[in-house]
Amino acid sequence: MARRTLPLKTPMLSRRGLIAGAGALPLAAAAVARPARAGADLMGPGMTRFNRFTLGEFEVTNLLTNMATQDNPQEIFGLDVPEADFKAAAKARHLPDTVAKTFFTPTLVNTGKELVLFDTGEEPIQIIRALEQAGYFVEDVDRVILTHMHSDHISGLSDEAGPTFPNARYVTGSLEWDAWDDTGDDAFDTFMMPLADLTTFAADGQEVTTGITAVEAFGHTMGHMAYMVESAGKALFIGGDFVLHHVWSLEHPDWPVIFDEDKEAAAQTRKRLLDMLATDGIPFVGYHMPWPGLGFVEKDKDGGFRYVPATYQLLV
Repeated sequence: MARRTLPLKTPMLSRRGLIAGAGALPLAAAAVARPARAGADLMGPGMTRFNRFTLGEFEVTNLLTNMATQDNPQEIFGLDVPEADFKAAAKARHLPDTVAKTFFTPTLVNTGKELVLFDTGEEPIQIIRALEQAGYFVEDVDRVILTHMHSDHISGLSDEAGPTFPNARYVTGSLEWDAWDDTGDDAFDTFMMPLADLTTFAADGQEVTTGITAVEAFGHTMGHMAYMVESAGKALFIGGDFVLHHVWSLEHPDWPVIFDEDKEAAAQTRKRLLDMLATDGIPFVGYHMPWPGLGFVEKDKDGGFRYVPATYQLLV
């Protein structure tokens, strides 16, 4: 099967090449030939699409497939919280209270034996672009692990051209599969059912492949699973959507979130897993955390939690 790639743009002449060419002209002539201009063009916000680090003998690459902006964030987070409390939580972390930014962050783990992808983004073109910028092709992916079946996690699995990852097998939670199989959900039927024969099911505590163990994280969906990745004494928690915002969800785990199917169970899961991460000092990847999606959890003096973005801890 031919590789699914994006069209390449014509390479631009480098600045170094321009300088070398200009060196053949007399300096005065080069200065005269240079057109006057008001200034460089404004480019707008931007960031890379991948972030790579090591974990023991594994290599981990976070992939940014998309970003979204939501107005009126209290219609999503802190649904029954007084407006003043919601705004105060935002102000304490230097955030606007009228808008939220969401990031979509699938994660690759290269174990040396397998290339494992956690979740797929919303469209094949997004994950293809992010993979290629990180130096991979979809054919390189051996295993796709799905934390849950919401469409922004599974819609990158296929399109009219067929499966996005032609050489992959798939893993998801057994309870998650059963729950969605019973609903007749369009996304599940479109993206997951055709892959049923290639899919195996994980339960809490089960090692799904070398160094990767399933962890029950129910609540956001009925069978949502997270995964602990371990290599050479190092650990990383792939959390999926157990927290959906670094302030309004992580720092306030009891605040209800509109996307959580069982809000009480989701709150209990958040507190349990955040306590584990803070106690054990384990870094985690949150699918919707601020890019590059990697950070730590600390307990504050009142027993609550605080998100600490990773800096270079996993780069040394």
